[in-house]
Formats: sequence, structure tokens, C-alpha cells
Amino acid sequence: MKTVITGSIAYDYLMSFPGRFREHLLPDQLEKVSVSFLVDSLRRQRGGVAANIAYTLAILGGRPTIMAAVGQDFTEYEGFLRAQGVDTSAIVVFVEDFCASFFVSTDQEQNQIASFYAGAMANAAQLTFADLAPDAQLALISPNAPEAMRAYVAECQRREIPYIYDPSQQIIRLSGSDLLKGLEDCHLLTANEYELHMIAQKTGLTLDDILSRTGGVVLTKGKEGATIYIDEMTYDIPAVPPRSVAEPTGAGDAFRAGLIRGMQLDLPWETCGRIGAVAAAYVLEHVGTQGHGFTSAEFVARYRQEFDDQGALDVLLANQTSPPLT
Repeated sequence: MKTVITGSIAYDYLMSFPGRFREHLLPDQLEKVSVSFLVDSLRRQRGGVAANIAYTLAILGGRPTIMAAVGQDFTEYEGFLRAQGVDTSAIVVFVEDFCASFFVSTDQEQNQIASFYAGAMANAAQLTFADLAPDAQLALISPNAPEAMRAYVAECQRREIPYIYDPSQQIIRLSGSDLLKGLEDCHLLTANEYELHMIAQKTGLTLDDILSRTGGVVLTKGKEGATIYIDEMTYDIPAVPPRSVAEPTGAGDAFRAGLIRGMQLDLPWETCGRIGAVAAAYVLEHVGTQGHGFTSAEFVARYRQEFDDQGALDVLLANQTSPPLT
């Protein structure tokens, strides 16, 4: 299954605040917020939703293609992705700009405040499946320039490419009609609990309404795991406890990568979700969204510490992967 991941490729600037954001936000002054948080650390990491998902999918043996717009500072990043097994042939460089940038501060309670600069990603609507990935068999439409997300939904529907709709961080920028169009006959909707509430508010749809318009819904719930609603069935996926928590950013992206890898292998939905849960645990244990790594054997062994796959993951062992370059 040729899987094409669309969305952002960015550099992440990760900062740590040695306190609690909530202690510095005045409930009766929220209409005129003006706060500044002095952070203890700053790290620059490779990131972006499309690249994060593709990275974990690649080290799981999924061989994804990324379709995205990047800037003049992408050369080293491209070499890194290609070394992991990511197909970068559908990535277009716009030399007059830089890659997108994501700035996030995390407090002691793992709450986050973030901002995102589009950079070269603003040109993403110029990219098409017809030109860059005409043989796509599954697409993921993840956070990107809003115009690009609208265009990709329309093109996937027109070309009958099954797609997973993951509007997440861009729900704020998308209109209710945009979201309704994205949900229309999508293969799956993926969202966390807060995002699903925002989608419901902007579209006026209930969960049942959304399920009637889509192939299914994958709802991630942080420490509470995830729930998959599909084919009139509900699958509760428990979270895999991390051995330690280094950084929460990117865990949801890894979950989606694991889910997609299970779909590529035509595994049962419960197994797909559990692969995602194990992948998410690896991200939580490392700094950065692409700082984790494992061989196929290590991944399967960890999965089997938590779940009984009844031999289903032997297929992963047939395509051994290596730890990532750093």
C-alpha cells in the first residue's frame, strides 16, 4: 500500500518552563492576556507532523512517501529522512523561504503553549497528488497550510484516494464547512478528545453524526489510551506506560504511525491501535519527536510484554529495521 503523508515539515524549538502555566493565568483577565515565561532550556529538533509520522512509520518498515513544501534549510533534514527509509521524492523545495517552525513551551504538568510559523509550508497548496504521487493508495491529510488541506481533500475525493483526515492543530483555522467537507467519506478521522469537541462545535455534529459520514473515528485520550470506532464496533486501546517521561511532544504522531503500519499489514483494528500505543510510549521516553529508535525485534518484544498478538506481529520481524541515525 503506497502511503502518502501530507502535512508540515518543520524545525521544533522545545522549551521547558520550571513552573505551572495555570498559576500565572488570571481567570478574570483572560480577555487581555499578557504573560512571558522565562524558560530553562531550548532545544532545536527536527519536527513537523508529516515528518514525525513518516519517521516512525519508516522505522516500523512502512516506507512512506511525504508530500510537502519545505525551504532552503531542508538539505540535512532530507538526508536524515532518506536514511530512515522515507521517500522524499514528492517534497518540493521553495528556496526563497525557510522550513516551517514550531515553538512550544512545556510546564511541570506537561501542559503546553505553542506557536507555529508556516514558512515555506504556505506554498503547499501548489502541490498535487496528480503531479507528485499519482499512485497513492492511502493518503494522510494532516496539519498543513489550510488552503493545502482543502485542496488535498478535494483531490483525494475526486481521484478516489482513501484518506485519513487529521485536522488537529488546524481546526482553529478551518471553517465548519471545511471540516464537513474533510469528514465527507474520509476513510478515518483521527483526533484527540479536545479536538473532537472543537470539530463538533464548529460543525454541529455529534459523534454518531461523524461516524455516519466517515469510515470510522480514532480518538486518542492521552494517559487513558485511545478508542477506535469503526464498522459499528468499539475498540478500547490502553496506553502503554512509558518507562520514563522525557517529552510529550509527538506521541500522537507516533500513535498515528503505528496505526497506519497496522493498516498497511491488514491487521485487526485492535492490533493496529496497540501498535500505535507502543510507538507512542517510545516517543514519550525521548526528547524530540524523532529521537526514538528501535529494531523490529525490539518493538515486537515490547508489544508482547503488554499484549498478546497471537503471532500477528511476526510479519514485522520479516522486515527488520535498524535504530535511526542521530
